[in-house]
Amino acid sequence: MRMPRLFRNSSSGALIALLVSLPLGAAVPAAIITGPIPADAAGSGSRNSIHSASAIELAAHGYSEEEYFIEGTANTYAADSQDPMADASVESAGHRYRTRLVVRRPNAADFNGVAVVEWMNVTGGVDKDIDWWQSGAHLVANGYAYVFVSAQQMGIDNITAWSPERYAGLDATHDGMVSGDASSYDIFSAVAKAITREGQASSGVDILSGLRPRQIIATGHSQSASRLANYLNAIHPLDPVFDGVIVHGGGGTIRDDQPVKIFKLMAETDMLRRAASPQPNTDTFRQWEVAGSSHVDVPFEVEYGKVRNQQEGLSIDGVTPRDSGCELPAYSTVPFRDVMNAAFEHMVRWIDEDIAPPLAEPIQLVRAFPTPEFARDERGNVLGGIRLAEHAVATAKNTGLNTGANRFCFLYGSHEPFDAGTLRALYPSKAAYVDAVKETAEGNVAAGYILPEAAARTLREAQARSW
Repeated sequence: MRMPRLFRNSSSGALIALLVSLPLGAAVPAAIITGPIPADAAGSGSRNSIHSASAIELAAHGYSEEEYFIEGTANTYAADSQDPMADASVESAGHRYRTRLVVRRPNAADFNGVAVVEWMNVTGGVDKDIDWWQSGAHLVANGYAYVFVSAQQMGIDNITAWSPERYAGLDATHDGMVSGDASSYDIFSAVAKAITREGQASSGVDILSGLRPRQIIATGHSQSASRLANYLNAIHPLDPVFDGVIVHGGGGTIRDDQPVKIFKLMAETDMLRRAASPQPNTDTFRQWEVAGSSHVDVPFEVEYGKVRNQQEGLSIDGVTPRDSGCELPAYSTVPFRDVMNAAFEHMVRWIDEDIAPPLAEPIQLVRAFPTPEFARDERGNVLGGIRLAEHAVATAKNTGLNTGANRFCFLYGSHEPFDAGTLRALYPSKAAYVDAVKETAEGNVAAGYILPEAAARTLREAQARSW
């Protein structure tokens, strides 16, 4: 299989003269950090506030949020034409960039020693910190430091259009000389390398303000996950900087012959493209598939709505998912974030103690070819996978599938509540239903797929359900 080149040089002769003077086997070049950049308060409606500021409460938990600019030069890379799992080679160097990063950090007393770096998602053009939307509350509650990176030009264009004054001069294309976001890989690495680790002395701007992580974990969702997979396969091994990577909702086969720990988390939606070519679990690779979950789900939609409102100075209370315009009622209510939160805790232990996360059954297939078809029960819910109580003790048909005029409907999944007759047939009483939820949630905690607090919330919600 031939892997496409990550960048094809189309620069001017003057630029080429600059590049050939540099060693093409060089590591990721160091960068210069500027900031924190003064900003108006989130929710003020000002275009001098931080774009994509957190709508999850920070100050009450001792967290601060600050934005920095990072600038430097990036390499671009060419993949091995014979082996997509081989190290890439540096194709050209010296490509100027200037972009932004945002830091959310706890008080020193609350810091757990782990920094998470998210590759911002740019699907649809908007710069989105989707993994923060899913697991930010968990990260805050457990003392993680968090950094997001605008590594791609589409995201930079989006924030610059939103605030031309604040974000003037940001560019990841070397004035248009670099295409295909080829500089994004070194930008992402440079941000992680700018974090001063435990036992190191700080040089330049200390973005974590004295916090010294012992671990740095990368994460990214969907399109960002696919770029992380490319990064892991060909570029990260050249100059390793991350201890672990959570690849969420995308990416093909990922090489596992390197020390970095790789945790791939997939919704039911995501497995339509991947189920026919499963990747085996190894000592450094784990894949979990969450039955009934969708690529874009209710928490995703609610958090995204809060961020949009906050940027316009509107209330973030009472935000509900948008009308999808899809054929089926959109957005699965199976809480993928419960599994993701557990995955973060497993990743930390995996890095610290070399104890791999538990194995999980894949989603079941009726057939893999020519098009994958999932096995389903008589009510349409998929079989296999990690089966949260909201799916295993079903009160609705939740799937990762949908269609419709909206071009993103295929990502939204569906949620169709059972009628009263079906519920009575499944559960003779509310007590029977609650008992089944309790047993399933506790089983998932014991298996390591969710955390105790998720099980407790699930049980409270079952007990509060009208019957």
